[in-house]
Amino acid sequence: MTVADSGKDGFPSVQELRFHVLGSLEVWASGIRVRLGGTIQERVLATLLLEPGRVVPIARLVEAVWEEDPPATASHQVRKAVADLRRRLPSGREMISTDGPGYRVITSVSQLDLLDFNARIQTAAQAVGVGRLTDACAELQGALDLWRGPVLAGEGGPVIGRAANALEERRLAAAEQLHELRLELGASSELVASLRALVDAHPLRETLRGQLMLALYRSGRQADALEEYGKVRELLVDELGIDPGSRLVKLYEGILRESPELTAPQGGPPATASGMPAEQRGPVSTLPYALPDFTGRAKELAILLSRVRAERLPDEHSARVVAIDGMGGAGKTSLAVRAAHQLTEEFPDGQLYVDLRGFTPGEQLPISASTALDILLRAIGTPSEQIPEDLPGRTATWGSALAGRRMLLLLDNASDAAQIQPLLAAPPGCLVLITSRVRLLDLDGIEWISLGLMPPEDSATLVARTLGPARVKAEPQAAAELAELCGHLPLALRIATARLRNRPRWTVRHLVERLQDESRRMDELSSGERSVAVTLQLSYLAMDDRHRAAFRILGLHPGDGIDAHSAAALLDTGVRDAEDILELLLDVHLLQQPGLGEYTFHDLVRSFAQSLHGPMTERTDADAVQRLLSYYLTATNVACDVLFPGRTARSTGIPPYQGELPELTEEKTVSLWFRREHQRLLAVVDLADRLGYDRHTGWLVRDLVFHLNAGGYFEEFRALGRLAVQAARRLDDPVLLSISLSSLGAACWKLGCFEEGINVAREGREIAVRLGDRDAEANSESALGLLMSMLGRYNKALPLLEHAVELARELGTARAEAETQTNLSSLYARWGRYPEAAASALRALELERDTANPVNETMALADLAFAQLGMGQYVDAEASLRRARELCDESAPQGDVALVLALSAEVAHRLGDSDAVSELAERAQILARSSGTPVRQAKAENILGRLHTAQGRYTSATALHTHALEVASAIQFRSEQASAYLGLAQAAEGLGDGATARKNHLAAAELFDLMEIPEAGRSH
Repeated sequence: MTVADSGKDGFPSVQELRFHVLGSLEVWASGIRVRLGGTIQERVLATLLLEPGRVVPIARLVEAVWEEDPPATASHQVRKAVADLRRRLPSGREMISTDGPGYRVITSVSQLDLLDFNARIQTAAQAVGVGRLTDACAELQGALDLWRGPVLAGEGGPVIGRAANALEERRLAAAEQLHELRLELGASSELVASLRALVDAHPLRETLRGQLMLALYRSGRQADALEEYGKVRELLVDELGIDPGSRLVKLYEGILRESPELTAPQGGPPATASGMPAEQRGPVSTLPYALPDFTGRAKELAILLSRVRAERLPDEHSARVVAIDGMGGAGKTSLAVRAAHQLTEEFPDGQLYVDLRGFTPGEQLPISASTALDILLRAIGTPSEQIPEDLPGRTATWGSALAGRRMLLLLDNASDAAQIQPLLAAPPGCLVLITSRVRLLDLDGIEWISLGLMPPEDSATLVARTLGPARVKAEPQAAAELAELCGHLPLALRIATARLRNRPRWTVRHLVERLQDESRRMDELSSGERSVAVTLQLSYLAMDDRHRAAFRILGLHPGDGIDAHSAAALLDTGVRDAEDILELLLDVHLLQQPGLGEYTFHDLVRSFAQSLHGPMTERTDADAVQRLLSYYLTATNVACDVLFPGRTARSTGIPPYQGELPELTEEKTVSLWFRREHQRLLAVVDLADRLGYDRHTGWLVRDLVFHLNAGGYFEEFRALGRLAVQAARRLDDPVLLSISLSSLGAACWKLGCFEEGINVAREGREIAVRLGDRDAEANSESALGLLMSMLGRYNKALPLLEHAVELARELGTARAEAETQTNLSSLYARWGRYPEAAASALRALELERDTANPVNETMALADLAFAQLGMGQYVDAEASLRRARELCDESAPQGDVALVLALSAEVAHRLGDSDAVSELAERAQILARSSGTPVRQAKAENILGRLHTAQGRYTSATALHTHALEVASAIQFRSEQASAYLGLAQAAEGLGDGATARKNHLAAAELFDLMEIPEAGRSH
């Protein structure tokens, strides 16, 4: 029915309406979903649609909306909701009519899926009455295909729930009748999957269980059929305290004695009521039952249907072939069956299904092309005597039988091209759908659709539909975690939710906690004949021994991804061979490819790969891990030599990796490599530490901390520093321990862990003195001096820094002296001794010309500018800061850049350059907050706070100094605590708050006295 509307409020003006209640409530108009408003409108419309054409009293609508506790205005709100619905729905006033005490919806079969369902059930009953069983099956299947899930998604309260339960019973009755008719028509093995799904969802329904038993028995699986009886008997006794009914008992006894009356009809499919043979009676369909709760895959389904329906080319002389590939458990068969059912009208001469058993539990070998052709020829009614014995003869007969027909052929679970090729001899009017775990590259002219993982939103919907909205609503966070732990793999999600349905006392959280144990995750994801591990094992066993071994060994990689170089190290092959292996594993969907040259395991596939390791593989596993660690140690060492020249050369005692390394010769390439490998490098260090490779742990950390420091990864810097120290202690290696302590001390300074850093530096100095390692001694002295100054212990810090400078000069280590000179410059500036601060900074800059260390050069320039600012040399300070800003590229630590920009803003203010001030200050504040370095953050915010006070912006200055005080107090950074109190006092004076100003001046003075800072150093 075409309806018109004025188009007000943005609604379409001329639309074709379609109402859906067999699933979530949806209203569509010409392909556009109509928004219904709130919950009241949705429940009112749902109640009316569940009784189409009938008057629904307002009292029942009130009950449907509010259940047992309606408000006093409930009737009025229902009327408002009806008025709103009439406005939102095109021709809503005619669609929803007022009739006496209530309302009713006037709609047609073409508009409401419930009416469509009823009509198809009635047509099926009429077809059965005249003996047209195939037609009845088609109508029943069409009726069941209308269901998108539980009625109104299982929501809506008691009134709607009662109506939904009645409809669910009718759906199950239709499913039972469909399977009964198909059993009468001779179907057997092809019904097992659909009946299994229904029985899993309704385990106590005896009719379905009996049909499954009969289908199994007729498929030659007598033992499985008897096992089903045992299962249902146990369930009935446990759940209801009763025994199975007499019909089921009789069927069980008949199967036991192999009663002839239970065998499938002989001599081919039965005759129709007119007595005509099957091959002349019209279309035949052997498609499996479509999942009633099929969820997601809307994008892939749309692509598949669009390719099937695309305009045919003039030179097409054969059937159109569309194939779906994807990993085991991704839902390839469900998608193909769903599409096939939607395409039945376009292929009126029949729809055939064959499971080729390429990857089927319990099957030794896939069925051959010859056997598949025999199945297909018999399905379309070809007499046995007319089916040739040889493959070429069957291929020719198959092509001839399809001539002039429009048929759909679904070839499920294909293993290779040889199995498929003879089955494609179909005319242009036919369609062949293929599913396979591997992309069959030897087949030409096929359009492929690769099925990946389900999007998180589709996973959530699937969990809700299979588990029930109520349980998901009760534990939404656990339900989301469940989907993550199942890796958004449909098979895993269905197994997990099935386990929860069969264990009503389990909470979702309980299953999540069980799945979090990775060692038992694969065991948890197993239910009856369905198992993620078994599904993956079939793909694994289909490979040759070499690729099985490679798959297992690659599972040892601890990172989030694998590249060809690290794979080559694990596999002990060349990089090109490793790429070939990775690509083959990608083709069979045991690996995924998020980007060019990058390969990853699905979480469940990784768990499966790791389950393959055991005592028999210990030696080869250990060799592979050692090669991987040596590869990463050699690669990081080369990379650090490029990015951080001037490092002291050290002998690790570990033979270098002899295989091919990535291209690590230019700074840009190396920086990209470090960023790409960042998480993997952390995982590799963790692996080395867990497996007891202490020497690899210590030396990997020694290289990696340069990258972590430069990139601002200070928490990871400290964590790895601690790991390296522990590894060196276990090795009793004083040289490695000294180096590791030095790294840990630097991390402690960056994070403001000054006391820990002092203890670390003292131990490092003791070891250096004992070893006679003057380089390490100088480094430890410098670190101690820096850390002491952070705590305001300047009188103790000064001699340490001066001694460190002397040692560095004696040893001729320009880099070490330059770093210590910058520390001295900061200390002198804090004391107000600006000429000495400038001299130390200039000396550091002079030394930096030889070391090419842009990070230290930047900070030396900042220290020089700070001293120049203290001496009133603003133009010189701006020149120093301009040079510093030029050095601040993307690789520069954000905290350092923030400090440079904050100082630049202050100098610009002193020079009267108001245009530059705000931009520099804003960038500085953003970088300071995101730098992860409390030392730099506190100092930058205090500088910016003083700037705001100078500008008369006392409130914002207070906020900056308050936050700087919080940061500095947390790490006992006394000089910046004092500066923050001083800044708060000056801002309070500007606001006219004398009491607050006096309190903060006093707090600042106490800290300055404690640090023995002279008056000259108390102005900032």
